[in-house]
Amino acid sequence: MTEAISPQQKPLRRGWILVALMFTIMLAAMDSTIVSTAIPQIVGDLGGFALFSWVFSIYLLAQTITIPLYGKLADLYGRKPILIFGTIIFLIGSAACAASWNMTSLILFRGLQGLGAGAIMATVNTLAGDIYSISERAKIQGWLSSVWGIAAIVGPTLGGAFAEYASWRWIFLINIPIGIISITLIKVFLKEHVQKRPHQLDIIGAFSMLIAGVVLLFTLMQSGQSWPWLSARGIGMIMLSAFLIGFTIRIEKRSREPIMPNWVWKNRILVGTNLAVVCMGAIMLGPNMYLPVYAQSVMGLGAIAAGLILASMSFGWPVASSISGILYLRIGFRNASIIGTVIIMLSSIGFLLLPFHTPVWLLVLDQVMIGFGLGFLSTPTLVGVQSIVPWGKRGVVTGSNMFARYLGQSVGAAILGGIFNVSMGKQLSAAPAELTGQLPAQVNDVIEVLQSGKASGAAEEYLRQSFYTASHHVYIVMAILAICSFLFLLMLPKKYPIIEE
Repeated sequence: MTEAISPQQKPLRRGWILVALMFTIMLAAMDSTIVSTAIPQIVGDLGGFALFSWVFSIYLLAQTITIPLYGKLADLYGRKPILIFGTIIFLIGSAACAASWNMTSLILFRGLQGLGAGAIMATVNTLAGDIYSISERAKIQGWLSSVWGIAAIVGPTLGGAFAEYASWRWIFLINIPIGIISITLIKVFLKEHVQKRPHQLDIIGAFSMLIAGVVLLFTLMQSGQSWPWLSARGIGMIMLSAFLIGFTIRIEKRSREPIMPNWVWKNRILVGTNLAVVCMGAIMLGPNMYLPVYAQSVMGLGAIAAGLILASMSFGWPVASSISGILYLRIGFRNASIIGTVIIMLSSIGFLLLPFHTPVWLLVLDQVMIGFGLGFLSTPTLVGVQSIVPWGKRGVVTGSNMFARYLGQSVGAAILGGIFNVSMGKQLSAAPAELTGQLPAQVNDVIEVLQSGKASGAAEEYLRQSFYTASHHVYIVMAILAICSFLFLLMLPKKYPIIEE
């Protein structure tokens, strides 16, 4: 049995631990926004433009597949050593990224960063569940969520400043002082009392889970992009993913200490919640993928303004996370989560009602409301599953919840990307004959043509209208995903069997 600080003890110590958790989560939150801003300078220095998308993909892949493993390890050996280990790996990866000599080495070191980020994402939220009571956790999730809002603004600003006035390598080196502060605070203030006992870690199960996860996520990321879904290669990758998942499940059933125990799949609350969270993860990808480009290509805004519109989604999230704590104590975790799905659905429909010439403030308001809905959905679903298990199982359920979110993002990238490409492709094929020679032949070239001003007035207007229509199709799917999340939540009981500690 392992115990952490109880919610009633050491309020000053808990405050410093929260600061440490916020510094740690800042490492992961800043990563994508600060790197994406400096990509042109990175490519200009290292070359390898055709590979640059893997700078992001390998990080997400490594982070996602390791989250369940770190969650299990945190239950077996305590949160503190796993979080410190993951942060150190992240910092080593950051330093290595800064020293990259070509695009291949950068991609490799980004994978190392992702391995550290998996521990951070799995353990930070588990610790928050350990040291704060159920009534306090929503407020704490609001604080942790606010870090993402800050990162959405600070990240692009810092990334652009480093790339323009110093060197892109500083976008990775900036992680090191932040990480050192975090590790120091965790080392000093977090006290865990771990009763040592022998563990038989499921090495074969962990390895097979990692392989199955890599193949599944790689299939989701590349199908529809590098090869068609229904091609021989696409079908083969899907079948291989299914085989590896089945093989992993069989191994896990026979293990004494499985990474993902059977009780996770047999618990109605955990299964329904994780399915709803998969939908939530997919919904999050819609604005992240297309909103900045929509703001630039359809509305004619600059890159900074487009980034701020996307950041507005992060403003509503922490506010809703804090408010949800008041509601889930009164109406239950399920009903509070359902409110989030309804807000997301209505906000997605609201985007569909926006005219072609949309005032910026209306688009910002709509994105704030989507963020509000996501905050209302994410916090009760996370705190809810943490509250129905004791300390020794909280790492596993938190890890499974975070894994479901990032799996959803991979699914969302595949689904929403496919919907957008099909919609845009049909409109390019149906273009008036007098515009055919002026329009790009490939969907991938649409943004470049719009940004470069190569198209004539009529052709440019047609492309903007096409992009407007395709973006609306993405938001239709987001509304459908919100409905699916709503239906999954209806599977859950109104009242959870809470375990007080």
